[in-house]
Amino acid sequence: MSRLKKRYHEEIKEELKKKFSYSNPMKTPELKKIVISMGVAEAVKDKNIMQDCVKELALISGQKPLVTRAKKSVANFKLREGQAVGAMVTLRGKRMYDFFDRFCNIVCPRIRDFRGFKKKGDKSGNYSLGLTEQQVFPELNLDEVKREQGMNITFVTSAESDEEGLELLTLLGLPYKR
Repeated sequence: MSRLKKRYHEEIKEELKKKFSYSNPMKTPELKKIVISMGVAEAVKDKNIMQDCVKELALISGQKPLVTRAKKSVANFKLREGQAVGAMVTLRGKRMYDFFDRFCNIVCPRIRDFRGFKKKGDKSGNYSLGLTEQQVFPELNLDEVKREQGMNITFVTSAESDEEGLELLTLLGLPYKR
C-alpha cells in the first residue's frame, strides 16, 4: 500500500468525517482517478511529435497512454476525422496515489515561479489544473525532450461539492494559494 493511501485511510478520512460530520462513513470523499491529457495540435504536421509526446506521457504516468483522435474534420485547421490530436492516461489505484505523491512533493516545487494553485473546482468536487511544460517531471531525461509540451491534470473525487473536494485534496497535500 502506498504511503499516501495509508495516510488517507488512517488520518485524512477521520479529519473529513469530523469536519463535514457525515452520517454515513461511505459518504466520505476519496480520490477516484487522475486523468492526464495532452493536446498535440502540431501532430497534424509531423507524426514524430505525437510519438514523442506519447513516450513522454508514458514515462510520466507509468502506463501506456491512449491516443485521442479528431471526431470531426475542420478544413481551417487542416484536420481530418480520425487524425491523432492528443494523448491521455487515466490513473487509478496504486499508480494514482504514487503519481499524486510525486506530483505534490517533487514536481510542484520544481515549477517555475510556483506559489500554489488557485482554489477553484468544477462545482462537483473535482479539480483541474494545467502545466505549461512537461520538463518539471524528474522521470524525463531533459536531453531527449525535443519540444516543450503542456498538459492538463484532472483530479476526480467522489466529493459532492467543491468545498469537500478541495479540502480532500488539501489534506492529501496539493498546494493551494493562501
